[in-house]
Amino acid sequence: MTDATSGDGTRTGSTAQPTGGAKGPDELRTQIEQTRGELGDTVEELAGKADVKGRAKARAADLRDKAGAMTVQLRSTATQAGHTAQDKAGRAGHTVQDKAGRARHTAEGRVPGRARGAVRAGFGHPRVMLVAGAAAGAVVAVGLLSRRHHGHC
Repeated sequence: MTDATSGDGTRTGSTAQPTGGAKGPDELRTQIEQTRGELGDTVEELAGKADVKGRAKARAADLRDKAGAMTVQLRSTATQAGHTAQDKAGRAGHTVQDKAGRARHTAEGRVPGRARGAVRAGFGHPRVMLVAGAAAGAVVAVGLLSRRHHGHC
């Protein structure tokens, strides 16, 4: 920023001492070089502020870099979450298989001879077992209702 000089020789906006003029040609040259340096800095600063297109490009580049870094981070997090979900699903699948196997062995132990083969086949086709179970339940329910209706209970 440039400083203005007031009529009494003091610089406004500066902590510099009052200038009473140069005391000699060497001091005058020093003051001129100092003023040129300050003026060059000021012009450079103003040029940077006036370069809206350049500042916008720099800002866009910064945002692209941040977006790229965030994309990498999100992909890493998603991959990690996918692996975690896959591991949990695998463990759950093994647990279900273990329980189904135990249930099959328990059911097979309770079923006599020829029916054991049907039970094994049924565990291979769960929809068929579901329909058969529902049908058996319906037959039992109808039987109970008809006994109660006829007074046999």
